[in-house]
Amino acid sequence: MVILGLTGSIGMGKSTTANLFKEEGIPVYDSDASVHALYAVGGKAVDLLEDEFPGVKNANGAIDRQKLSSYVIGDDAALKKLEQIVHPLVFQTRLDFLDYQREQESTLVVFDIPLLFETGSEAAVDKVIVVTAPFEVQKERVLGREGMTEEKFETILQKQMPDSEKRKRADFVIDTSLGIEKARESVKQIISILMKSKES
Repeated sequence: MVILGLTGSIGMGKSTTANLFKEEGIPVYDSDASVHALYAVGGKAVDLLEDEFPGVKNANGAIDRQKLSSYVIGDDAALKKLEQIVHPLVFQTRLDFLDYQREQESTLVVFDIPLLFETGSEAAVDKVIVVTAPFEVQKERVLGREGMTEEKFETILQKQMPDSEKRKRADFVIDTSLGIEKARESVKQIISILMKSKES
């Protein structure tokens, strides 16, 4: 089984690209969705986070992400504690996904991981695809999101590896500013290349 890591900075079109792989029948592991599930009612992270950060569990029994953010923003020690709780749980969901795909005899899977390089997760994949777009396009997309400000955008960018560095490390690059059809074409080409390399 070939494991393809999919990553890209905020606003680059990663989720759209992940959906293109799904449309081609390729199983996609979504790390963001895994975190959402861990924070949801009955999620494995809920009580652990409530113990560490009292008051973050809301009346419904899920994690209030805003309250959790207020604990960790600007507090590196608190952020580290959060990561020590959440990262192992996310890692386990990834292993469970892989085990299931091996049972299904999948030949290619995609790991959709926003901070692939930043967390050292490239070691867990065979090839890396980076989605990119010119900075002005990226900025326009991100600032168009609800609740986003220039300040927030800058803070997020500072935590992410520069796009130019990601592209240097990539095996494949998709420029999503060229339109959805061009991206779809690129996805199909990448699948074809990886399937052929698996056969040879």
